Amino acid sequence: MPAYLAPWRASPCVFRSSKSELMPNLASDGVVCAPLQTFTEEETMLKNMVTKFAQERVAPLVQKMDENSKMEDSVIQGLFEQGLMSIELGEEYGGTGASFFSVILVVEELAKVDPAVALLCELQNTLINKLFTTYGTEEQKRTYLPRVAKDTIGSFCLSEAGSGSDAFSLKTRAEKKGDYYIINGSKMWISLAEHAGVFFVMANTDPSLGYRGITCFIVDRNTEGLHVGKKEDKLGIRASSTCPVTFENVKVPETNILGQVGQGYKYAIGVLNTGRIGIAAQMLGLAQGCFDHTIPYTKERVQFGKSVFDFQGMQHQIAQVATQLEAARLLTYNAARLAETGRPFIKEASMAKYYTAEVATLTTSKCIEWMGGVGFTKNYPIEKYYRDCKIGTIYEGTSNIQLSTIAKSLAQEY
Repeated sequence: MPAYLAPWRASPCVFRSSKSELMPNLASDGVVCAPLQTFTEEETMLKNMVTKFAQERVAPLVQKMDENSKMEDSVIQGLFEQGLMSIELGEEYGGTGASFFSVILVVEELAKVDPAVALLCELQNTLINKLFTTYGTEEQKRTYLPRVAKDTIGSFCLSEAGSGSDAFSLKTRAEKKGDYYIINGSKMWISLAEHAGVFFVMANTDPSLGYRGITCFIVDRNTEGLHVGKKEDKLGIRASSTCPVTFENVKVPETNILGQVGQGYKYAIGVLNTGRIGIAAQMLGLAQGCFDHTIPYTKERVQFGKSVFDFQGMQHQIAQVATQLEAARLLTYNAARLAETGRPFIKEASMAKYYTAEVATLTTSKCIEWMGGVGFTKNYPIEKYYRDCKIGTIYEGTSNIQLSTIAKSLAQEY
């Protein structure tokens, strides 16, 4: 009898996430398996520092930055001064030398106050710095890492008008001319392009090879022929710029190739997998920040002789959202710890990004309802969280892309 026709028979397959791993010499070493929300002393100190920075340096400017669609220079400068743009970089490059999990905690804390500022920090740490440290030559590291640690924002140029989720169908070309390459093409939806001083540009050096011709180039902003277009007028995360970038006969030396020719698609996949955990942290922080603004109001607002919070119907809704927030946090922290320890994490990263984006959407919507009329006004930050969260289902892999990635992993496990 086929196994699937015997419903009470134990399945020989086991969902990988449900498998536990033996910790060697657990008893003899006296090792205790800590809860996911247990942090090192360094992580706790950094988290507390960022909370203070966000409240004192970012919070007073959030509404202004959102209305003007512009990140204040003082905020960008503050991020660099506090070492938040180079969290994992070694001290020899001017970095903080902290853990990947620290990056996730920082992004979460910043997003509680302003998800746009959190995005700047997240992209710099999980994409830009990661590309340099993982694939850069020693000369490239010496040239660029001290800059991105001190005052230079990086930007990642992958998406084009005709290649969104189908990212590797990109049309930007890089033609070899001696010891240089000439890049021609255009990119869309490029985050941080307005302020970026260096760009990672994905271009195809041999279209006959398809995506296997995609190569990553390091291009400085002042390179002739590189043009940053007018930034998009967006629904949310308005303080973070999103611009088209065009390349007209941009001459790039061969020494500015990141890694190997034709391996750009692998590098993009690699950093985006890690970056998804960062976006999960952003969505988590956003949802928690919105929740934290809302619940005190429900306890103070009195209707029919008692606080709005004291109505059982409200309590059940609030408890449900709080539970989903906790589940989102555990998914995100678990994916981060897996990545940090070098264990497989691709499925878990996609689960975290997908679920936190869903929870952020639900949380912000419910918070507006719980706040009533004032939640619908710009006098309170709730409506901004609602606008900001929508991007979580779109960038660094849409929700459907995450679900496809999860399903692919499940097919391999079973």
